[in-house]
Amino acid sequence: MGLPTKTLNELFRLALPMVVSQGALALMFFADRFFLSRISSVHMAAALGGGVSFWVCLCFFNGIAAYGNALVAQYYGRREMPRCPRVVTQGVILAVFAQPLLWLLAWPALNAFEWMGHAPEQVALERPYLMTLIGGGLLFLIKTVFASYFSGVGRTRVVMIADVIGVLLNIPLSYVLIFGKLGFPALGIVGAALGTIIAAALTIGVYLVFYLNPIHAKRFSVHDSLVYVPGIMRRYLRLGLPSGLEVFIGMGTFNVFLLLFQSYGVAEGAAMAIVFNWDMLSFVPLMGLNIALMSMTGRAVGANEMSRTNQVIVAGFVLGVSYSGVLAIAFVTFRESLLQVFATPGEDFTPILLIGAPMMIGMATYVVADSLILVCSGVLRGAGDTRWLMNTSVIIHIVMLAIQILVILVWQLGPLTSWWVFVATLLSQAITYLLRVKGSRWRAPERLRAVMME
Repeated sequence: MGLPTKTLNELFRLALPMVVSQGALALMFFADRFFLSRISSVHMAAALGGGVSFWVCLCFFNGIAAYGNALVAQYYGRREMPRCPRVVTQGVILAVFAQPLLWLLAWPALNAFEWMGHAPEQVALERPYLMTLIGGGLLFLIKTVFASYFSGVGRTRVVMIADVIGVLLNIPLSYVLIFGKLGFPALGIVGAALGTIIAAALTIGVYLVFYLNPIHAKRFSVHDSLVYVPGIMRRYLRLGLPSGLEVFIGMGTFNVFLLLFQSYGVAEGAAMAIVFNWDMLSFVPLMGLNIALMSMTGRAVGANEMSRTNQVIVAGFVLGVSYSGVLAIAFVTFRESLLQVFATPGEDFTPILLIGAPMMIGMATYVVADSLILVCSGVLRGAGDTRWLMNTSVIIHIVMLAIQILVILVWQLGPLTSWWVFVATLLSQAITYLLRVKGSRWRAPERLRAVMME
């Protein structure tokens, strides 16, 4: 098959706003950790541990909410416009029920930091950071519901505008709250969490401006959508639950690995925080491509035009591998300079640099694998192949965690051994996903008919 120029251009136009949007979110977390690194390396390591623990608690519900993208895209492909905003209503209902469960999930996470052997001064920072973010969990979920809706109907520029405005507020607000400027008290790591929550609330407000716009509201019958629809809710749960479980197990095992790795010491934990900060600049924008691919595939399923998916897949690989390949070269070439950006003034940075430099090489190795994983999972998720994704991801991540426990706790091997096991896991996942996309089972007509059933 030749290069599908038309499809490539369409995917690029759809994905670019999402790349900007996801890149803005990466910049927000990047800035928060940079500000905290000005206080101490312990603050930066705590932001990583507490932040990832928060996303572990949230990711199951967020994974379900995000599947609204595919649902909306499938209804949009079938030209069933009034059903699109009804997906939003079902998503908000699920978000409201999720908030109490988030509080329950947070309590065991609070004890995990100490159990994993984190330094007491780091635990004292991780706990309030986690609990502050948990308090805003409902806002993050509702934001995901609206972002998924606008992605599903192909209006990704709305998502970009909302997220960019949120980040433009968050960065100065976090600076003010962390360091105590303009008359505010210096809240440190809690200030970083509060800034993120306030930015999420503003982003929802921006979405509502577009959602309730009279032209849009009339076209999609928005004012008639505030009803519980059992058929849509069943589809949301039937297809979204595997997606949520996939993300939860993946994030959960990753978080345990991260906490285990931080038990090597503060220098190792800080090095990992820095490496993942740069990794976010690759991974998070590629999530924008993943979302665009899910939307395009979902519309193809809804319109019963599966012949287009081959062109969509090729276009996704071209964009994903090109972007990640350039970044991989930059991560290897400038690895020490990129690490030193986060050097805390007055602290000896040498231990962090010694462990971080080879970790940057490993990260450059797996960023291309990440792009392949995200392209394949975007296509498969848009086609409703969420059970296969869940089963495969769970197996790969549980095997990875079992090996990491042996490497770190039983065999007590060095941090770089553990790191290269993590890299190998991502490479094997990329190969497995490529084989699935190359096959035909996920696009069988009878399976796709089952996907669309309410």
